[in-house]
Amino acid sequence: MQWEVVIGLEIHTQLATQSKIFSGSATTFGAGPNTQASLVDLGMPGVLPVLNQEAVRMAVMFGLAIDAEIGQHNVFARKNYFYPDLPKGYQISQMELPIVGKGYLDIPLEDGTIKRVGVTRAHLEEDAGKSLHEEFNGATGIDLNRAGTPLLEIVSEPDMRSAKEAVAYVKTIHALVRYLGICDGNMAEGSLRCDCNVSVRPKGQTEYGTRCEIKNVNSFRFIEKAINTEVRRQIELIEDGGKVIQQTRLYDPNKDETRAMRSKEEANDYRYFPDPDLLPVVIEDSFLNDIRATLPELPPQKRERFQAQFGLSEYDASVLASSREQADYFEKVVSIAGDAKLAANWVMVELGSLLNKQALEIDEAPVSAGQLGGMLLRIKDNTISGKIAKTVFEAMAAGEGNADEIIETRGLKQVTDSGAISAVLDEMLAANAEQVEQYRAADEAKRGKMFGFFVGQAMKASKGKANPQQVNELLKSKLEG
Repeated sequence: MQWEVVIGLEIHTQLATQSKIFSGSATTFGAGPNTQASLVDLGMPGVLPVLNQEAVRMAVMFGLAIDAEIGQHNVFARKNYFYPDLPKGYQISQMELPIVGKGYLDIPLEDGTIKRVGVTRAHLEEDAGKSLHEEFNGATGIDLNRAGTPLLEIVSEPDMRSAKEAVAYVKTIHALVRYLGICDGNMAEGSLRCDCNVSVRPKGQTEYGTRCEIKNVNSFRFIEKAINTEVRRQIELIEDGGKVIQQTRLYDPNKDETRAMRSKEEANDYRYFPDPDLLPVVIEDSFLNDIRATLPELPPQKRERFQAQFGLSEYDASVLASSREQADYFEKVVSIAGDAKLAANWVMVELGSLLNKQALEIDEAPVSAGQLGGMLLRIKDNTISGKIAKTVFEAMAAGEGNADEIIETRGLKQVTDSGAISAVLDEMLAANAEQVEQYRAADEAKRGKMFGFFVGQAMKASKGKANPQQVNELLKSKLEG
């Protein structure tokens, strides 16, 4: 039987506010256990929550960026359940009237096409605390630093049909919230976590299969692996005559398996009701218009501008606009070097390779945009060749200074004096007299292959400093002569 996969995602985005959503406690990552939990976060009797306006502003920014309906009258509700790291016995969230309604996101797929994925809603809520099981022998520790941290939960429509599409969607959300500056997107620290709702159905069937939710997956790689693993499990279960049970499951990357946590709850299990301590939130038109006026240039617009302004290909523009930091870096290099294509190649290839090897983000790059732009100027004015530039780039990455300092210190200036290059070529040709005779006796096809040998010998003789274009021109002249 042919199966179709149906995927919907719930992404929990930690908003980059300085304080929590309903208290003045800090949200700094890595503080000592329970050092950032106030009486409000602890759910002590008599305390009242006060809504953080900045969290509202960030949620509205996201809604406008995905062309969504904004709930100008939205309500907070209590989601009731018991868990040790939820001291109040309920989580403040939004149910029937969320702040962000229906919207959409266009995601780029591997084959170059664009797919539109619907966003059902995005609502504000507070995070729970954290249970620590491994550090205590036979006991569990509770850290309530995270309790009350503002989250924007982004719920997609079940529009994705493969794990790769799901990853593309999460990457697009990840880039968008970082462009907007509403989340740092640090998945390792839990700033962006994903719940994957997965089901399968026979191809051609319109009715959805029974879904299982994989909780709290925190990397792009694990999202893809977790979904594929769960899809295999469900298909094998059905084909063996079993039945998928609606469950909440966890993904174990070490065993590459999902395992059941609990049967999946429905909304009525949580006994949602409006929180009596919080008034409905009314968003005025003036507030909306002020936020709309401050929206930054978003990835789709930046891609289009890079193509129109710099003449870049769609692929290059997409790669460079994939993160705000990378786009800013590229534009600074272009502003110095004045050559967008050259800058694009160096940022994507050489710099990208360096960052991958050292597992760094672009804002941690050991070569600044100013340094790279200055080096590209030396390529353009023929001070150094492209090959020498790689040596200079490595030296800059090692902290040896800027391009001009390295070129001067190491004596890497390119030789452009025709007389000097001609003398090097004469010496090299004399040392390879036999090959010269073979070249002159060969037909045109063989000469093309043999020419590369002489170019290599010439560059070796000049220690890579001779201008390659001049070498080619002079060498051809001497060999033909």
